[in-house]
Amino acid sequence: MERNYFRPAVWALIALLPAVLAVHSQEQPALVDGVDAIGITVSDMDRSTDFYSRVLTFEKVSDTEVAGDDYEHLEGVFGSRVRIVRMRLGDEFIELSEFIASKGRPIPVDSRSNDRWFQHIAIIVSDMETAYRQLRQNKVEHASSSPQRLPDWNKNAGGISAFYFKDPDGHPLEILQFPTGKGDEKWHHANGKLFLGIDHTAIVVWDTGASVHFYRDLLGMKVVGESENYGTEQERLNNVFGAHLRITALRAADGPGIELLEYIAPRDGRPFPSDEKANDLVHRQTILLSRRVEGLARDLGAARTNFVSSGVVVNHKDHEGFSKAFLVRDPDGHAVEIAER
Repeated sequence: MERNYFRPAVWALIALLPAVLAVHSQEQPALVDGVDAIGITVSDMDRSTDFYSRVLTFEKVSDTEVAGDDYEHLEGVFGSRVRIVRMRLGDEFIELSEFIASKGRPIPVDSRSNDRWFQHIAIIVSDMETAYRQLRQNKVEHASSSPQRLPDWNKNAGGISAFYFKDPDGHPLEILQFPTGKGDEKWHHANGKLFLGIDHTAIVVWDTGASVHFYRDLLGMKVVGESENYGTEQERLNNVFGAHLRITALRAADGPGIELLEYIAPRDGRPFPSDEKANDLVHRQTILLSRRVEGLARDLGAARTNFVSSGVVVNHKDHEGFSKAFLVRDPDGHAVEIAER
């Protein structure tokens, strides 16, 4: 009978594999831990905080004023003084920024939903009819003609109700209601609330493949859903005639998702302004948290990513919300801040 003298050694190695993998996973933390907040530049902080708190029931978490080298080098706006208000809805956050010094330009009045500077936050509601009525009572500016229920033939999006509107500065926003069986389970536990939280931020992109490479391959987010949306309901929701969209959803371990909107048609959306700065009202930035900021900065630099910040900015103060951070642009020009708290 032939003996296998190597079998005990093999089994010993197999037994060690879980421990080896555990050590390896500890040495290789996730590239980004989650989406911390969506930043929005506003022209009048008091007006904006009133709108988001009174109309949409966000709660103010903090209200600070920042200035100096750290913030200038992070945001790329020299001589800036900025009031930043952090607000919460459910488990999610936005950060409103008013540039007290070095004010920027307004949002182009002819902006369309397929222009590549488009970015919105999708606020989940427990009752679309009641939420829309409340928005009408507060005289919000419509971006959609009315709430739209996406058709049942669309396997991934059928039954979702949505409506686009604008905040006082013209930033697009969305309210959205998931039907049973769609969306995160938490969105189906309203607990008496009308506005529940932020499911995702949506950005218009030119090439889904290039954007997926940036958010998945370079930042480590995961693709969690795909859909192709078209038809009358989608046209009226986006207020774009002939709208035909390829939609790709990505998520990190925590926080809202990022939804890529590629217009298969029409392909006439305008590119992101090449001279856009953080003090322009068209500016939004998605804030991602990471425990390896320097490593990500090196990786993104090697991938020839467009940096707004002058490298990794170390915060020498204790009131600017980050210990180290940097700001880059994705392939279409959308601003992404990578921060360590």
